[in-house]
Amino acid sequence: MARTVKNANLETRTARGRLSPRGKPYYYTLDPGLHIGYRKPRTGSGKWVVRIYAGNQDYTTDTIATADDTSDATFKDTEVVRAQLKETDVLTFVQAQILARRLRDQRSRTSAGIVGPYTVSDTLADYFTFLRSEGRPDYLVDATSRRAGALIEPNLGRFELSKLTTQTLRTWRDDQVRMGARIRVAEGETQRYREPEDEEALRARRASVNRIWATLRAALNHAFREGHVDSDREWRKLKPFKGVDGNRTEYLEVSEAARLVNACDPDFRLLVEAALATGGRYSSLANVRVRDFSANAGTVTLRTRKGNGSLRSFPVVLERDEALPFFKRICAGRADDELIFRRADGEPWSVGRQVEPMKEACQRARIKSVGFNQLRHTWASHAVMNGTRNLGHRDTRVVELHYGHLAETFLKKAINEGAPRFGITADKKIAALR
Repeated sequence: MARTVKNANLETRTARGRLSPRGKPYYYTLDPGLHIGYRKPRTGSGKWVVRIYAGNQDYTTDTIATADDTSDATFKDTEVVRAQLKETDVLTFVQAQILARRLRDQRSRTSAGIVGPYTVSDTLADYFTFLRSEGRPDYLVDATSRRAGALIEPNLGRFELSKLTTQTLRTWRDDQVRMGARIRVAEGETQRYREPEDEEALRARRASVNRIWATLRAALNHAFREGHVDSDREWRKLKPFKGVDGNRTEYLEVSEAARLVNACDPDFRLLVEAALATGGRYSSLANVRVRDFSANAGTVTLRTRKGNGSLRSFPVVLERDEALPFFKRICAGRADDELIFRRADGEPWSVGRQVEPMKEACQRARIKSVGFNQLRHTWASHAVMNGTRNLGHRDTRVVELHYGHLAETFLKKAINEGAPRFGITADKKIAALR
């Protein structure tokens, strides 16, 4: 069983038989504040005892079951997790540990005012609270929480965590694939779903379900680490779909990118030019400051928040013919701590404010409608085809996975040889200080 400990004096009846009889239990630490004990009588079977820290240097002690000194255990290890146990039930050392942790968790939930079994809904709520306490951005946690509320809660929310099985999880996962992607409907209307029409749509749906499953698995693992369930075996056995993370083929041709830039409003144009010049994400560019640009080094430092919540910085080498002059021009004479990119009204480019300007610019440019992130794919696709790997990833695996189809081999060239040129005309109204 997972999360169980071994002790040479307690785990077998033979070892316990060598202990001296005494009224004080032989204790062993399971977790901080939680101990399993064995009280050895003069005759007959011993008793399993649990000691739990109650605060203020005080402990509560309870006899929870009979040890398997003279008879076999009442339950198999897999059954004891779901059984309603009594003090007269016979348990092994491993099973006594399971019961001790269960008792600790029940008391913890009671003291917190939680009534009833610990469910998947409780698991998700606690996980999102944990993410916020770790400093994850609220908008990201909120978006993940909404997806979980729509895709996980309806079918799995009521399940008690200790009774969740691999088959239940697999059925939920496969149903998500068959159901298809949700179609946006007006408030109050019945939710409708888009059935996968071909193999590519089915692949994309499986990739989407993998992301949903990753959220649920992370929440379940958090609950396991916090001691709300004795084993993570049931969900460890369920693996994500393999081979469904397809290539990112959606990118603009150089001529399309130039038309898009010319169709943008002036404030949004600068942001779009920066994305095409650096391959930066919207969130990274929206928060970049003048001090992050180094004209001497020819770099701009971007930052991105990774899946574990940490903020990672990486310098992007600027191509010298277009990208470097562009940043020199827009940073000229500005304070170091000033945001490089702002909206026309002076406000920062906050979450979601790029969606409508991007849609309008695509319509005016008469090109296919793409999201802002496709600008990053555009830069990356053309850069990879020219032999560049400088995409801000820690290694080349992500690049090879998503962009390897664009060239048979990665040529080892300098960034100035590989970065794409979009032929964008500079705004002559602003000039760099000499």
